[in-house]
Amino acid sequence: MKSKKLKITIVGAGITGLWQAFELAYRGHAVHLVEQTPTPFTSTASQLAGAMLAPYCEREGGDPIIQELGLRGLEIWKRMCPKVAANGTLVLAQPRDRGELLRFALRTSGHRRIDAAELVELEPDLGHRFTEGLLYPSEAHIEPGAAMALLLERVRRLGAEVTFGQTFHGSDGDYTIDCRGYAARKELVSLRGVRGERAIVQTPEIELRRTVRLLHPRFPLYIVPWGTGTYMLGATMIESEEAGPVTLRSALDLLGLAYALHPAFGEARLVSFDAGIRPAFADNIPKIVVRDRHIHVNGLYRHGFLLAPILAELVANYLEEGAKPYGLFGEPR
Repeated sequence: MKSKKLKITIVGAGITGLWQAFELAYRGHAVHLVEQTPTPFTSTASQLAGAMLAPYCEREGGDPIIQELGLRGLEIWKRMCPKVAANGTLVLAQPRDRGELLRFALRTSGHRRIDAAELVELEPDLGHRFTEGLLYPSEAHIEPGAAMALLLERVRRLGAEVTFGQTFHGSDGDYTIDCRGYAARKELVSLRGVRGERAIVQTPEIELRRTVRLLHPRFPLYIVPWGTGTYMLGATMIESEEAGPVTLRSALDLLGLAYALHPAFGEARLVSFDAGIRPAFADNIPKIVVRDRHIHVNGLYRHGFLLAPILAELVANYLEEGAKPYGLFGEPR
């Protein structure tokens, strides 16, 4: 028996809302995506993401459910998006921090150890600077702006209504799916903000093909190649809801670690320094909160791009079949 076609309003056009809109429109439901900012993606946490599709690496400091759901999210991204760079993740450490590399290996799976010779083959510009590393061959990344633009295009192509520059005041449809992230904190009182900071740099002096994580006792640096010599540098995860500019300390940490990875980053052109607030619950696991006809999808922490596709599937399955797997449904504590 075919499921009833529903009229659904989705609030918030970050990566979570875009995936909800795409999945539900793809299944034939009548979707209206509403975003209060007039220009797409200008005030979402998603625009500041690294968009690393790295379920194995994220297991190092996360719950097993993140890896389980993330593996499914990675599959979906690879299947539907030609812009995904599926070259894996490379994890490195300076010789003095070799213990960090061993610890990372013990706490994760899906990798193999590589020596200096293989490192030269994988990343010639780094191969003579490090003697060993970990390769996670099935992981991937995507440039966030391109990914969101692609999803928005497909949502519109599927016939969904999309409205920018409008504040949501209620819906007369069957369901409302609230994907506003940290902006929904008044309705989700246990939601907290986690500050993330990043730099975008450009340099023709170094060429990387895959995400590189440089481990450090205080925090790891990750460098994501976006093509044409553009790189995103990220590292900071600060328990703060302050949305102000990047701090001097964070800037020094990010740029110093990038220089330690390769001195060519010292000559890179600094395009931007940005900071934003990511929404999270106490356990850093997302929740699907069903309150009658209003559904919150929130708390994606640092896993927005990785988990948004599978959360969209879970919500669609709930609306059509009533299924509530994985313990993600319910009020957050």
